[in-house]
Amino acid sequence: MSFLTVDLADRAPVRALPQEPMRGGPLAAALSRIWHRRYLFAAVFVGILGLAVTALLMIQPQYVASGSVIVAEAEPGANNASMAWIQKIGDPADIESQILVIRSPRLLRLAIDDGLIAAVMAECRSAATRGHPDEISAKKEAACTKLTTDRNALVEYLQKRYTVLSSGRSRIITIGYKSPLPDTAQTMANGLINAFLEDQRETQASSRKAAADWLHAEISQLDASIRADETRIQTFRRRKGLLKGSTAPISAERLTSISQQLAAAEAAKADAAARLSEIENKGARGADSAPAVLASQTVVSLKQQLSGVSAQLANQSTLLGASHPVIRALETEQASLRTRIEQEVGNVAKGLRKSYEASNALAKSLRAQLETAKTDAAAAMDDEASIEGMVRNAEIKRTRYADLVKRAGELETERRILTGSTRLVSLAELPQEPFSPKAVPFLAGGFVLAGVLAAAAALLRDYTDRRVRSSAQLMAGTGAPVFAQLPSLEPAGLVGRFSERQRALDLPEALARARVDPVMQNVLRNLHAHLVLAGSGKSRVILVTSAKPREGKSFTAFALAGIGAAGGRRVLVVECDLRRPNFEASLGLGRGPGLGGVLRGKIDPAEAVVPAGRFDVIPAGTPTADSTELLMSDRMAGFLDWSRRYDLVLLDTPPTSLLMDAPTLARHVDGVLCCARYGRSQLSDTVETVANLRRAGGHVLGIAMTMVRPGTQPTYDVMPLPDPRTAAGAR
Repeated sequence: MSFLTVDLADRAPVRALPQEPMRGGPLAAALSRIWHRRYLFAAVFVGILGLAVTALLMIQPQYVASGSVIVAEAEPGANNASMAWIQKIGDPADIESQILVIRSPRLLRLAIDDGLIAAVMAECRSAATRGHPDEISAKKEAACTKLTTDRNALVEYLQKRYTVLSSGRSRIITIGYKSPLPDTAQTMANGLINAFLEDQRETQASSRKAAADWLHAEISQLDASIRADETRIQTFRRRKGLLKGSTAPISAERLTSISQQLAAAEAAKADAAARLSEIENKGARGADSAPAVLASQTVVSLKQQLSGVSAQLANQSTLLGASHPVIRALETEQASLRTRIEQEVGNVAKGLRKSYEASNALAKSLRAQLETAKTDAAAAMDDEASIEGMVRNAEIKRTRYADLVKRAGELETERRILTGSTRLVSLAELPQEPFSPKAVPFLAGGFVLAGVLAAAAALLRDYTDRRVRSSAQLMAGTGAPVFAQLPSLEPAGLVGRFSERQRALDLPEALARARVDPVMQNVLRNLHAHLVLAGSGKSRVILVTSAKPREGKSFTAFALAGIGAAGGRRVLVVECDLRRPNFEASLGLGRGPGLGGVLRGKIDPAEAVVPAGRFDVIPAGTPTADSTELLMSDRMAGFLDWSRRYDLVLLDTPPTSLLMDAPTLARHVDGVLCCARYGRSQLSDTVETVANLRRAGGHVLGIAMTMVRPGTQPTYDVMPLPDPRTAAGAR
């Protein structure tokens, strides 16, 4: 930076240039910014970490009890797995459907009906009072009681606390419940598990149970009919006194044959009705798992193809997007296979329906034939033939009775086998340790979150802070050189710094500390040298101003005056702040007319001079509201001419952002020294101040940064001289 005076009045101020990146890369720059805002970082970090600790202490512990069930298990008692079980192996849709069934409101209502109300009430009271149910208020008690009367609210309450998950790609489903009470968590989890198992048994056995009920009804009717026939035969034999012969007439044999055919037709009709009822009761989505459907090789083949396409679609979906041609092709093929399966199921149902209708028609026809045969036999046969007919009719009923009993046994066996496809793996155990919150992960998360938020707050504050921090900012923004960086005056030692950090020093105390501070004296000497060189050794009238109040302009003026007077120059400090003067009160000069009296013509300039040690001072005098008009008057111009008898004249003016007094005087002085406070003055305010002074015709010599953080100013101290005695001994 050159010491020569450069007139930049006609130059437009440039915008602040971005700072060069620090050495060490972006990480080092970020760490430097965080260290610069370490107090904010520490405050945010401690606050967030304190909130995390408080939350850990306030959050009520939660216990989780969980049990497991297995679905689509191999059927017990069978050497080979059934086709229904084979189709369910590895089918994610089946597992997902079971999970949805478990979480359904219907199943939750079934579990509630098994006696879970008391456990829910105990949990609600404990959660409402944070573990002190005896201290529950009437309002919270009413809210808990509402759960026992409103089933919908209770179901919604339970859905939030139950967790139903599948264990990877296995067929095991885990059912868990979270509660602040460990025994309640165990009770609620086991209640839903038992309700699910019972519901599965009822659902899988419903179709076969219907068929078995019909068969038992038919068996009961046949049994009653057989008993009645036997009674009638015995009665007829006793009444007629007939004995049973070894042969029978042809009509009787024909009657027997037709009866046997009728029995077979009725059995076929019952079998077709049972299988058709099984398909229809399962519905459109479950009909493909019916035994009659699974007996079709076409359905089995199509379902195997569907499983393969579904597996390919699941694998490709993780690699390709939903709109990929391969995915669309697989989805189309999957839909086509499902359609074909539904068609085949429909065909099987149609075939069974036709079989049922054919058996029914055959039975009707055989009944008609049987009636005809009976009529013919009655007309042709004697009493013995009638007896034989009655005996054979009873035998037919016995045969049919045996067939129906056998079929009922088979259905019961199938029903018992199917109930084993979903079974219990393990019930929920009583949890011993709380599931959440876990102290170490919780505090670790809070520690990380506190660090991230604190770093973000520090970086955000540093990036958005446009206060003056470096001379490069001021030079780039204003186009004016920075003559000096005046350090902040603070007591030595860490305790002194922190104790007075929030207290602003008054002017006399600041000047007293500046006189004994070697770093401050060195900086002031450099600043004075800049001003002297800018004036080429002539008498100089320098205007000292700032953008805002309390930015160190008065201190700078008096400190420069002291340095100039110590160098043998005649120095005059003039207080031009006529509205809020403070020289007299701060320095104890006594009340006088001051500069205001000079500008109003009441006294001469020499009469307003007050000695202040090695230099002279002219205070502002009595406060006045027309300061701008007085400073623009001819008397002010005459006063400035009179003041040039001094070697250095320093005019302390009001801040430029509040009054136009400084721009008014700027064109009448030899130069302007603008003060900007480190860490407080906004760069935009300083740039605007320099621009306004230049537009007013002033010559901005440079800028002085005040109250700069100690330790950032380079010094060139005097080398201590050696002790004469030590030097003599060295010779």
